[in-house]
Amino acid sequence: MNDADVSKQIQQMVRFIRQEAEEKANEISVSAEEEFNIEKLQLVEAEKKKIRQEYERKDKQVQVRKKIEYSMQLNASRIKVLQAQDDLVNSMKEVGSKELLNVSQNGNSYKHLLKDLIVQSLLRLKEPSVLLRCRKEDVDFVESVLDSAKEEYAQKATVHPPEIIVDSVYLPPAPSHANEHDLFCSGGVVLASRDGKIVLENTLDARSASGFLVSLLPNHSKELPIQPLMVLKWVSP
Repeated sequence: MNDADVSKQIQQMVRFIRQEAEEKANEISVSAEEEFNIEKLQLVEAEKKKIRQEYERKDKQVQVRKKIEYSMQLNASRIKVLQAQDDLVNSMKEVGSKELLNVSQNGNSYKHLLKDLIVQSLLRLKEPSVLLRCRKEDVDFVESVLDSAKEEYAQKATVHPPEIIVDSVYLPPAPSHANEHDLFCSGGVVLASRDGKIVLENTLDARSASGFLVSLLPNHSKELPIQPLMVLKWVSP
């Protein structure tokens, strides 16, 4: 083999080695690029996930704040409504209290009213013997209608006329500027069984308060009968 053949063979070997090196370099470059793209995609997805999580966290915070603000506004509105309702109720009760005072000023009319209250109370108690308590200034009125009230009750209940004992302890007097902070009674009667276990308060104030509260009920219907009577335990002083 002469020098030319040797040189030619060496050149072939060099080209072969160079070709293999280039192919290997291309493989390495392609693999590196693929790994880079994969890593880059993973990093991008990881950042996207972090951004989504952060957005969801802040969105939840915003929603919570909105709910808190709405609840506070709703409570504030309710308080205003309740305050306005309370003011209206107090105003109406004050007007009603003043009007109650006029009821007992008309002698004949008030005397008939007392009789009706006594009869109504007897019909509710259905006791053969009762105690009756009234204001001191109403004693004469009450005693003047007792007999007729007994007879009317006896006819309606088809029983014998009951025994009615007028208590020597009186209900508080009518309200006045002099005793505006003391107990008061605008009129009416309180009847109780002789053992004191059943007490029926049929005063003007009790009827007014009870009827007024019933009228404030949201589901109250005007067609429903109202019985503005309060049954309490009578604790004698």
